[in-house]
Amino acid sequence: MDAPNIFDYSELSKYGFSYLSTPIMQNGGRLRMYELMGLDAPPIKPPPEPITVELKIDREGKEDQSRYSGLKIKQVLDDDAMAEALAEADRKARAGERLKPKLMEEDYVLPFSDKKNIGPQQTPDWTPEMLDEEGRKRGMAAAWAREAKAGAFISDPFESLFIEGGLRYYSIFAAILSALAFGKASPVLFTDILHWDTDIQELIQIPALMVIVTSIGSSAYSFVQAPQKNRSKWVWAIKGLFGGPVAISQFRTLEALITQNEENIRQKLEEEKA
Repeated sequence: MDAPNIFDYSELSKYGFSYLSTPIMQNGGRLRMYELMGLDAPPIKPPPEPITVELKIDREGKEDQSRYSGLKIKQVLDDDAMAEALAEADRKARAGERLKPKLMEEDYVLPFSDKKNIGPQQTPDWTPEMLDEEGRKRGMAAAWAREAKAGAFISDPFESLFIEGGLRYYSIFAAILSALAFGKASPVLFTDILHWDTDIQELIQIPALMVIVTSIGSSAYSFVQAPQKNRSKWVWAIKGLFGGPVAISQFRTLEALITQNEENIRQKLEEEKA
């Protein structure tokens, strides 16, 4: 029997080093590893001869005598033949022999069932050390996930970029006012369609400019003040730009965000008080 080589993939998997198979292949294969280690490479075996096995199943009992080896109907009616058959069966049972000869199918050998010329094991044989290391890694991952969840801020619907309610109405009003004040088609609208005074556009530009400055100021205020309440400065900067003073009013009514761990402690205290 040939002794296994140290760089055989099956041997690496057997002793828990299956992860070395990929680096070995990337660096020239097993023979290259023998050269780097200064060891004599094992001789290269010729490919195995193809196995041709013919499966023959006799369903009629012409060749497989063991399939129809029982007593015939005439022998069953004969008490002496029946007694001899029972005595022979009892003797074989006491001696541990088979009561009937093997079937032809039982002598059939599947190709590659001798575990030769097969690839490395896809799942390595786990050793106690490998199981301990895997358990330690999973425990560290679970602990990190718990800490990350406990340290994360609780979810708040106001931390989304949804522009709705008063913010939406203000943004629509600001957009329409700015379009009327600085749009190129505004003079045609005021003079030709509405027949208003031509100075109306200049009057509208003053409040429109104030609205634009207010929106920019609200965005800057929200950008600076949001981190103090553990809220996203970019989300509230955008809300301040579209919502103006309405966004600032909404922001001031909100409390500072707390972590999930702090929320759990608060709930426990409320339950104890109740």
